[in-house]
Amino acid sequence: MDLQIVNDKKTGGYVGFEIFKRALDNGAKVLGLATGSTPISIYDELGASDLDFSQLTSVNLDEYVGLDANHPQSYHYFMQQHLFNQKPFAQSFVPDGSNLDAKSATSDYDQIIAAHPIDLQLLGLGQNGHIGFNEPGTDPESTTHKVALTESTIAANARFFDNVNDVPRYAYSMGIGSILKSKQILIAAYGEAKAAAVAAMIQGPITPDVPASYLQTHPNVTVILDEAAASQLD
Repeated sequence: MDLQIVNDKKTGGYVGFEIFKRALDNGAKVLGLATGSTPISIYDELGASDLDFSQLTSVNLDEYVGLDANHPQSYHYFMQQHLFNQKPFAQSFVPDGSNLDAKSATSDYDQIIAAHPIDLQLLGLGQNGHIGFNEPGTDPESTTHKVALTESTIAANARFFDNVNDVPRYAYSMGIGSILKSKQILIAAYGEAKAAAVAAMIQGPITPDVPASYLQTHPNVTVILDEAAASQLD
């Protein structure tokens, strides 16, 4: 893995922007995108840039089950606010959280991914080592699937909702196997709370207990960390 240690999230956003720019310069047509607080500084840089995404396709990692695209806490809405309103794509795909038929929703998304192979996939890292909503124990060959969110993930997401009871308990997520098919992967993590997960991802054994550890098997991964997130690395 190519480690990029930065001073803070803002600097990480600039480094991430440069990686996206190089990917586009090298002919990338499909960008895999993530939600959550970690990628926002990258999206800020992309949105303020002169890069043109109007001929590109985006494919998002995940979406809450039970939220439609217009719900202010849906990941579709998040992407509109943080990137798509500033940088429209030719087409953008997010799992359909309003489709409660999991077999249909996940199969449809697998077909989308197969039709649009991802050139650069952006990831965040959960404190328990999850990527996307692939929680510990997920099959490393998994494709898009319905996930029962762990209590730690529900607690982490509760700050975005008025009431913890409103936090969705399930999500549709691109699988680990699908993520690993991306030509290039960029993952960012900031803060001391992520340090143990970062160390397990980079230096620990490859294990279902740390889904991000499977990134060790990919030939082209860049990791952006601040010093706090990198503090437990040898």
